[in-house]
Amino acid sequence: MDYEYIRYLKDHNPSLRLLRLENAPLIVSFLYQHFKSDNNIVLSSIELTTRLSDYLHNLRENYGDDIYPDSAKNYLERWATEGFLRKYYMPDSDEPVFELTPATEKAIEWIRDLDKKEFVGTESRLLKIYEILKEIVYKSSDDPQKRVAELERQRQEIDKEIEKIKAGEIEKFSETQIKERFYEVYDTARKLISDFRQIEYNFREIDRSLREKQLNNNLKKGKLLEDVFRSHDLLWQTDQGNSFRAFWEFLMSQSKQEELDDLIESVNRLPEVRNIKNDDFIDRIKVSMIEAGDKVNKTIHHLIEQLRRYLDDKTLLENKRIIEVIRTVKASALKIKDNPPMDKDFMTVEDRPEIRLIMERPLFSPAKGVEIRAAELEEGNADSVDASVLYRQLYIDYDILKNNIRELLKFKTQVTLKQITDVYPIEKGLTEILAYYDIASKDSKSFINDETTEAITIKNRETNRYFEIQMPQVIFCR
Repeated sequence: MDYEYIRYLKDHNPSLRLLRLENAPLIVSFLYQHFKSDNNIVLSSIELTTRLSDYLHNLRENYGDDIYPDSAKNYLERWATEGFLRKYYMPDSDEPVFELTPATEKAIEWIRDLDKKEFVGTESRLLKIYEILKEIVYKSSDDPQKRVAELERQRQEIDKEIEKIKAGEIEKFSETQIKERFYEVYDTARKLISDFRQIEYNFREIDRSLREKQLNNNLKKGKLLEDVFRSHDLLWQTDQGNSFRAFWEFLMSQSKQEELDDLIESVNRLPEVRNIKNDDFIDRIKVSMIEAGDKVNKTIHHLIEQLRRYLDDKTLLENKRIIEVIRTVKASALKIKDNPPMDKDFMTVEDRPEIRLIMERPLFSPAKGVEIRAAELEEGNADSVDASVLYRQLYIDYDILKNNIRELLKFKTQVTLKQITDVYPIEKGLTEILAYYDIASKDSKSFINDETTEAITIKNRETNRYFEIQMPQVIFCR
């Protein structure tokens, strides 16, 4: 960290540039209020422009009409150009959206860390460092005796604690220790949510470097296809990819989610925590992590889709090149048709042409024609037709299903489809389950986890029999 490096950061680092701006109070306060405080990851251009217009109106009423005279739209465009906001378009949408950049996240977090804390915890941090160092040394060792000795030591400590509890000697955290550890959890969770912008940015940088490599090297179609598949694997094989995959698998575990819910509820019941708790950030931490992690997942899938589209564009260019070569061959053949060359090698074609024999092609199968008959209609007998089937049509009331979801979300921050059907059993077969999936697919706060399945029980009201079907896990969030 020498003079030249600090000087370079002062002139080029976007976080420092943001804090040096004259209108930094406007940018930081507005973005914090409408992204971080409101727990929003992405906001549409129309919505964010409207909110900024209202915010500017309130500031001008309090500090005069001369403060921040530009329009809300121009401010947002300028902030996106300067790297404080990321502006992009969602798939199948013509309306741009905005999200915070990693640089803005860091600037906001740095300002938040300037707030004077009630006290700075040292014991919990020292214990955390101690435990992490022990875990590194223990889990990286391949010495069986060393690992067994460590497990034996832990078992002895557990046995001693069990004996103390049985003897009535229960050691509890003091009020200070509880507060210290709660603040530590709060700060770590808050920084983790902010780091998701950096995680997404890192994946984009990896993708950009791979794309530049493919553009700079004039690869053939087969080699390009191989590189695209390798790029997909490389995105997940990096340290960033491995760490995020482990995080996502841990978070998607139903048992871990339920355990996290129980832990949060138990901590919230502590009087020491209730006295210092100022917001519901910890209550929403699981939902916030799932939303942020899901967005990173979608970003990765979108990057892979862009690689595939790049391959399609490359193929189209190659096809155009082939057509041009064929036209050149035809033009050359027309010029020499009256005076053919004696040498067989009269033209050279780049690369090795692929030869397909005529007999390798499949035989032609003519399409079957539609036969139309002019049959005479006869009058039927209504008594011979069972019309009751017309009155047994299934109708799924979406309002009832949505109300079922809302009722359970009153008591939990998120519920799975399995939990909903346990309380409100399925009575209209697979159609009712598909209606729940339809609701989840149209709700931005719901998730369909294809990697985990759940057993859903279905009751047939006519036969009074029960069936069980394995379906991908659906999570509805408050």
